[in-house]
Order: sequence, then C-alpha cells, then structure tokens
Amino acid sequence: MRRVALAALLLAAPAVATAQVWRADQGDGTYRNPVLYADYPDPDVIRVGRDYYLVSTTFVNVPGITILHSRNLINWTIATHVATKLDGDPRYDLVGGNAYRKGLYAASLRHHDGTFYLAITPVGQKTRIYYAKTIRGPWRYHELDREAFDPGLFIEPDGRAYLATATTADGTITLLTLDRTLSKVTGARKIHYIKGAEGSKLIRRGGYYYLFNALPPRLALSVSRARSLFGPWETRDQIDDHSGGHQGALVDLPDGGWFGYVMEDSGAIGRMTNVSPVFWKDDWPVWGTPDAPGRVPARARKPIAGGAFAEPPSSDTFDRPILGAQWQWNHNPDDRRWSLTERPGWLRLRPTRAARFWDARNTLTQKGQGPASRGEVVLDLAHLAPGDRCGFGTLGQVSANLTATRGPDGRASLAMEVTEDELEGARTETRATVPLAGDRLWLRTEMDFRASTGRVAYSDDGRRWRGLGGDFPLRFAWRTGTFQGEQFALFCYAPGESRGWVDVDSFTLSPVAGGERTRP
Repeated sequence: MRRVALAALLLAAPAVATAQVWRADQGDGTYRNPVLYADYPDPDVIRVGRDYYLVSTTFVNVPGITILHSRNLINWTIATHVATKLDGDPRYDLVGGNAYRKGLYAASLRHHDGTFYLAITPVGQKTRIYYAKTIRGPWRYHELDREAFDPGLFIEPDGRAYLATATTADGTITLLTLDRTLSKVTGARKIHYIKGAEGSKLIRRGGYYYLFNALPPRLALSVSRARSLFGPWETRDQIDDHSGGHQGALVDLPDGGWFGYVMEDSGAIGRMTNVSPVFWKDDWPVWGTPDAPGRVPARARKPIAGGAFAEPPSSDTFDRPILGAQWQWNHNPDDRRWSLTERPGWLRLRPTRAARFWDARNTLTQKGQGPASRGEVVLDLAHLAPGDRCGFGTLGQVSANLTATRGPDGRASLAMEVTEDELEGARTETRATVPLAGDRLWLRTEMDFRASTGRVAYSDDGRRWRGLGGDFPLRFAWRTGTFQGEQFALFCYAPGESRGWVDVDSFTLSPVAGGERTRP
C-alpha cells in the first residue's frame, strides 16, 4: 500500500443540494427515452384500470423483485418489492461464496379477478407463482414442479392460465397449462421454434394472440401471432438495440391504443427501459409512428396526457425507522448488524465479517443514475474500531471505494481501492491512502455514464473536496460483476470480530453537469 500526499483540490464549493438527474417527462406533453435512466432490466408492464405496473429484475439484491407504478407509462415511482429474502442457496447469505448474477430475474406480472400474479424462476430452482390481493402485498407463492426459464404468464378472461417458456440454447417455445389456482402444471406442449429465443411475453388483441421473444444473440425482438395459443404461429422481426431494444412487449391504453416497452443494453449503466408508440398494419404491431416506423423514438407524445412529474426516491436522511424503497442489500442482510433506531436520524452499520469488499455482507446499494450523477454521504467515524473497513463507493463489474480504516495505534486513514471482478475471480488494487484527523467525514462518488468513467473525493468539512486515486472505469458484463449497472454502495466489514460501527448521517444524489444522451 503506498502512501501519498493530499491530492489536488477537487472542488471548493458547498455541497450540492439534491436534484433530479434525468427527467423523461418534458412538461410540454412529450417525453424522451429512456423513461428511467437507470438499470431496470427485463421489464414486464401491465395496466390495471388507470394504473400501470412495471416489474424488473433484481438478481441477488434484497429486497427482491422491484415493482414500479405509473399513471401514464412515463412518470414512475417504486410501489413495492415482492421478496423480502432470498432462499434455497447458502450463498444468498454469502456463505460458501457470493451469488452475484444469480437470484431473481425476468419476472412476468399479470392481474386477474382481483389478484396480482407474478411468475419467476429463481436461478437453479423451480418456478414460483407469487400472488397478492394488492400490489404492496403481502405476497405468497406456489412452487411448480419444474423450472420454466423466463416464464411468460398469460391468463384468459375466464381464468385459464398458461406459462410460455423458451431458452436461448434451444429456441423451442413450450406452453405450460396451469390449474385454476395457478399452483400446478396440468399440461405442456411445444408450440413454436425461434432460433435463440428467450424472454417470452404473451398478449391478446382482437382475434390474435401475440408472442414476443427476445433474441439475445442478435440483441433483437421478434413477434409471433396465431389464432390459437397452441399455434400455428407466424413470426416477424421487430426491432433491435440499434432501433430501440431487444426484450419487451406491448401494453394497452384505456382508450384502446397500444404502447410498447423494451429494454436496451446501454453500457455501464446496465439495461434501460424505453417506451414507444405502436401502430398496427395488417394486424401486426409496428414500433414508432407512421412517419418514422420501425424504431423507438428518442422523443414522442406522452401516451396519456397530464400527470405530475414523479421518479423513484434517491436521497435519504435516514430519519425513518425503515429503509427507503430505493435501497437494496447486495445479498440477504444480517439484520443484527445494522439499525435505523439505535441513533435516530442515522443509519448504523456494524462490520460484517469478510476478507474483502467483494465478499462483504450488508453492502447497501441503490442504482446509479444517468447520464451522470453524484452520490454524497456523511459519516461519523468516532466508533470505528481497529481493523474495521467502512466507506462509500460503487458496486459493479468495477467497484471503486473510499475505505476508512483504523490501525492498531488508533489512527484513522482513508484508502481508495478498485476491485474488478474477472472470470478468474475478483482482484483489488489500492491506489492511494491518506491520514484522517477528525471523526466526521464526507465522501463523494461520481459516475459519468456518457464517458463510462467514475471518480471519488473526500472532505473533512463538507466544503473543500479532494480527489483520491484518479478516475476509474465503469463497466457492465453478464459473465462477471453483478450483471447490473454500476450501483452506489455503502459498506462496513472487518476481517475479524469487531465491536465498532460507523454511522451514516445522509445520502444525497445530485446531477453532474454535462450533455444529454442522444440516440444515433
């Protein structure tokens, strides 16, 4: 570990107050894509009366299975998380290794006869059908007798229920018939084949059923139609990541119109959701408008006029006895090691036992926001014990962190560390260390997703900021890292038992000045 003098002054100005980073709703009757400039992958969207609900993949983050709510498909807030804990694998508790890239993904959400149903297949486990009377739960589930990859749930008006499932390696699409309680599979039939297909979604319009499939090898989306769920099906290509995205489907409007939603691989921020007008030609959906068909527009008229601007929460003063919906733990948390009530108005993190950041339990995360955002936290280090390693930074394929430690002599220091997860395993580089004099510490993390670059800084008074360790890359991959866009991360761990802790006074999210995202 090398020791360096204080880096050049980064900023000499008061802390920036919280502000929105991205606004899809333009306030003039139009919106711009993405509707959420953050990692909300594998979307499925339904309408229930005037309300829209979007379910998104959360992998191993806890609580899991995020559901968002909107009244116009553009302004979204977090309604709930379905799963309070992950089970079925000790690695979800960070025992015997980590479970990044596993967990819960590609859920399918439907509503029928006063009940919400959600189909999902935890990695390596059997498919579950969650159900609840209200979107906020409580949610319970039935477990089926098999593993249906990326299950696409469809319920007829008379209650007959089905799951469509396909895997990229095979391309065969199988339709499972469920019983009336959606708790048992009563039949299975191969209904179609599309090379490379997965991520099935089923809807009905008029006399046709429509089957949407993602084609990951080409980052494309196909649509098939048939008069019967059992076929025969005819298939057409729709759009791809050059024209809008590669996994999604359609959702109806109250007036009978239709809009499309689709995810797009977008670099280090992950996979973002775009929303598009759709028109029909010869009973086939066409993304875009008649003037610009076959592509998701960068800007368009809102599906439903009006509605107040809304966005998922971000900044937090930790003055409530429960965590805000924006926060998720990196794995199942150890609830004995954190508290919002021991010191009201503060989040207390007691160290979990780990040798390094990548394997540390109770890392508290929230999504990075684009195009460029800054997260800032205030820490009280007065009770940091020798050996504790607590701080703030990012969690992703590349994790860059400012880590406060205390030596055996009681002196505190701050290290800038970069951890990169590779196929051979995670490796950590310590770029710089500086001594700390006081107990109050401000830490800042910036992520610029336009340049795929991040940077960190620290302050002892909240006004004068100093960078440490230089820029670091922001990256996204599906074989390494977390299979998610880069996240902000608060953490506290120690290699051995510790009686120390760190208190977090606040988290503030604000934009970083710069240009806006454009579609080529």
